[in-house]
Amino acid sequence: MTYKQEFIRFLAECGVLKFGSFKLKSGRIAPYFLNAGEYKKGSQIKRLGEFYADCIAENKIPVDALFGPAYKGIPLALSAAVALYEKYGIDAYYCFDRKEAKDHGEGGMFVGKQPEDKEKIVIIEDVMTSGKALKEVLPKLRGAADVEITGMVITVDRMEKALGSERSAVQQALEEEGVRVYSIVTIRDIVQALEEGIIEGKEHIPAIREYLAEYGAKY
Repeated sequence: MTYKQEFIRFLAECGVLKFGSFKLKSGRIAPYFLNAGEYKKGSQIKRLGEFYADCIAENKIPVDALFGPAYKGIPLALSAAVALYEKYGIDAYYCFDRKEAKDHGEGGMFVGKQPEDKEKIVIIEDVMTSGKALKEVLPKLRGAADVEITGMVITVDRMEKALGSERSAVQQALEEEGVRVYSIVTIRDIVQALEEGIIEGKEHIPAIREYLAEYGAKY
């Protein structure tokens, strides 16, 4: 199997990828759901980091440091940094932000590598729904130094329109913020995996296609 197929099977085995009927924060009723809260073991977070590293390596994303937005992005960036070194010999720094700047000790907004001018930073996140998290961290990173955001890596691109737009949050990130978002897999990859029997659940394909016909963005 390709690493993308392995990742989709991994999502299903961890219970992260679920099929059924789910009300999303947007109010939409989706036939599938991704629950990152199901990652609970060291073995799972280690494997997840390897998939992030695979995506970075496959897309040849220039990287000096991995940034994980607090809080969910913290273990993801750390795991991805370890995997990048172990699998590909890329010894990248990692860092994450605090919700509030610390005014004692070493102080500052960041833990780990402090951003520096000309540094190539890759943001590591779970999923991207509205792009709110990206909009929150970009001013922090760009305000700290003249960094280059070479990409953002997420697990799954839902490929659906953001609220009030014909574009997805991934497309908006590039158009509005100049940040290219890479996903380990897309919802189309998941549909193909269902069709090919990589994971169980072929009966959900019609509902997913119907959902994308209504809410899917044009790619």
